Amino acid sequence: MKKLYLILPILAGLMFGSGGVFVRTLTQNGIDSTTLLFLRFSVAIIPILIAILLTNKKLLKIGLSDIPLFIICALCILGLNLCYNESMNSISLSLAAVLLSLAPIYVLIFAYILFREKITLKKVICIILAVTGCLLMTGVLESGLNNIPIHGIIFGAGAGLFWAIYLMASKKSIENGNHTFTILFYSIIFLSIALIPFTHLNQITNFIAPNPPLAILFLIIHSTFSFALPYIFSTISLNYIDSGISSILLSGAEPFAAFIFGLVLYSEIPTIIMFSGFILSIASMMILSRN
Repeated sequence: MKKLYLILPILAGLMFGSGGVFVRTLTQNGIDSTTLLFLRFSVAIIPILIAILLTNKKLLKIGLSDIPLFIICALCILGLNLCYNESMNSISLSLAAVLLSLAPIYVLIFAYILFREKITLKKVICIILAVTGCLLMTGVLESGLNNIPIHGIIFGAGAGLFWAIYLMASKKSIENGNHTFTILFYSIIFLSIALIPFTHLNQITNFIAPNPPLAILFLIIHSTFSFALPYIFSTISLNYIDSGISSILLSGAEPFAAFIFGLVLYSEIPTIIMFSGFILSIASMMILSRN
């Protein structure tokens, strides 16, 4: 029975990896970054609330002392999504996903600076291999720097940085007695409220107007499958399997899904060198996640 829960982080990774399809579709239909994020977060409140009610209603209770960490988590989620969306619109979906999955490297660096946690030779080798893999994936060895959208790579690396800070802030909040669902629920409520002044309602109406049922269904699927459900599945899996194994499955499934979506839907066909870089990065990050 326990082995069945191994599917949850894989599903979470596949769903996270589908995000680029939704982002590109909404962007191409006139939805800007802040409006897109408002749609993603506001709709996601409902499935996450349902998950809390089915799990434990007491998870809705928080103290005033919890709010500062929730705000930090909210800002990190905002920075992560803004950077990741821009990255997916600028470079291949697989490269954007791999850059996001570099978060464990930032965590190692922060842990060393803040907590003096030891960085072993094995970890250093994994970091070097992951960065080398990313370099190969950019195609710089074949086409030079001229054809590489540097800003897309910077935003992708920025997404990984925000993800790492979120992991550390949420871990601190968990140590204070809060559940992952609680942290995520209040973080996206704060975000949804904060994004209202920057949301363009006319863009939403223009997107929905031609075919309301289909457009509304698309927005629900976008928010639920690329944001809410992956968090829910990965969190549930931690109750039954080792966190290292869950992290390995998630870090491997997400870039793979992004690679397949990019290949099938957008004809993002990698060269042999680029594909080798993809495999090298994923393998090294999976080993690093296990550590």
